[in-house]
Amino acid sequence: MPLKTEEKTLPERPPQETRIIVGMSGGVDSAVAAWLLKDAGYQVEGLFMKNWNEDDGTEYCTAQEDLLDAMQVAGVLDIELHTVNFAAEYWDRVFEHFLEEYRAGRTPNPDILCNKEVKFRAFLDHALTLGADGIATGHYAQVAHHTDRPASLLRAVDGNKDQTYFLHAVGGDKFSRTLFPLGGLHKPEVRRIAEAQGFANHKKKDSTGICFIGERRFKDFLQRYLPAQPGRIEDDQGTLLGEHTGLMYYTLGQRQGLGIGGRPGSDESPWYVAAKDLERNVLVAVQGHDHPLLQSQQLDTGPVNWIAGAPPGMPARLTAKTRYRQPDQVCTVTSLAVTHLAAPALAGTDQGRVQVVFDVPQRAVTPGQSVVFYDGDRCLGGAVIESTS
Repeated sequence: MPLKTEEKTLPERPPQETRIIVGMSGGVDSAVAAWLLKDAGYQVEGLFMKNWNEDDGTEYCTAQEDLLDAMQVAGVLDIELHTVNFAAEYWDRVFEHFLEEYRAGRTPNPDILCNKEVKFRAFLDHALTLGADGIATGHYAQVAHHTDRPASLLRAVDGNKDQTYFLHAVGGDKFSRTLFPLGGLHKPEVRRIAEAQGFANHKKKDSTGICFIGERRFKDFLQRYLPAQPGRIEDDQGTLLGEHTGLMYYTLGQRQGLGIGGRPGSDESPWYVAAKDLERNVLVAVQGHDHPLLQSQQLDTGPVNWIAGAPPGMPARLTAKTRYRQPDQVCTVTSLAVTHLAAPALAGTDQGRVQVVFDVPQRAVTPGQSVVFYDGDRCLGGAVIESTS
């Protein structure tokens, strides 16, 4: 069924008749996004979202500083700045899932779920209740709007900053209400605009890592919520190499922090995490960056979010990324549902899931992370990686 334009898309009206609320984080990107829209003639307002309450008053929480930066930008632009607290939504929809995944020995990416559940769900819903026609953010991505189907997500011009990997879980109907003003700019140009407009944050460091952890050690943060369970570190033959402090603190392909010293009879090659044995609480480590246990030719996913609302024809020859900044990898994508057509008892169990076979084996493909699919510059969608082989 075609989308109802008046319900799902930005109105086809001149900018001066279109009200856009920009998600303003206090950073330089969202500040320039707001300026670009105002300069183009849109009715622009800002909205500052607070998504984390647990560390108020500590050196790790920058929410107050970020709000002051957003207020300064709003003052320069002479626009209204709304504030809203989405901490409850973030805890329920993002953080609890984050903890569940670590309990299961997986490595989640909460920024992807935050985009889906908070920035393009809670924020969009709130903006619409304020009377907005649509929203905008400072993400480096591009969107193509259509009147008869969901919007398409396209890579940003700045390949070093492109953030479509983190946006793949958002539905095309949400993008139909969204503008990405920075999609055609490079980061140095964004900073030049910010300085020229007198934004105090024009030199502000880009935020990195998981937002609610901040600058603290990841292990220290996680210990507040999940008790450590020390165990053995073994090689692929079962030989004891040392002790780990808890499987949750390690990720596949990790080299640092294993504490494995030189061993009699072995070379000096570094050790890497190759697997987690949850039943025995054992961390498996191997020597060599390209050890066979670190390579995967194939993966299976959870349900895929296809931004267009439907998958491409299967099998599909696409490119994919299994981590941010990874170069595109050529692969064949096949629906897993077809494998159960002959087994009625299993019907539906693989609905929406796919199998991905890469032309070239991939290193350290990690369950809990996401595989994201592309057709040229168009981001088609993606899914959580469930298993590899």
